[in-house]
Amino acid sequence: MKTEKEKMLSGELYNALDEELADERLHARLLIKELNDSREDEVQKRKGILDDLLPNARKDLWIQPPFYCDYGTNIYIGEKVFFNFSCVVLDVMPVTVGSRTVLGPNVQIYTATHPLDFKERASGLEYAEPINIGEDVWIGGSAIICPGVTIGDRSVIGAGSVVTKDIPSDVFAAGNPCRVIRKLE
Repeated sequence: MKTEKEKMLSGELYNALDEELADERLHARLLIKELNDSREDEVQKRKGILDDLLPNARKDLWIQPPFYCDYGTNIYIGEKVFFNFSCVVLDVMPVTVGSRTVLGPNVQIYTATHPLDFKERASGLEYAEPINIGEDVWIGGSAIICPGVTIGDRSVIGAGSVVTKDIPSDVFAAGNPCRVIRKLE
């Protein structure tokens, strides 16, 4: 029989109130509190916190606190990635961010979702879909990346966009819902 964590990571309905998952979220929340309370000149302290919170990130990651996530362990980050102020990553399933990608302030990345059927939703079970963001992507401030989305390499997402569907490589896309505006040269 699968654990709730195994169900969560395989995209099945799972119980988020499971003790193992609650303990992992608590661990992440305590680290996030330390990170967000740290001072700008406490570079080594921040590095140590990020090493623990985001074990699957390259060491040259730059996060400008405050930062928020569910688990941290489901976030995979390439080299030279930048998260500006107040980014949120609901990493119930894997979130992959390619090298040299830049996220503006208040970018929100949501893998977590809930059943559309109200009876199923009322059961308290939820599920998630992974998100993949390519290399050399720029995501403008306050953009929202919805569950299951892939954003191709070198694309730009306009500020305030709500990305509900995959975006190909080498395009500028914007809007709510986000759509391709033009190809990039």
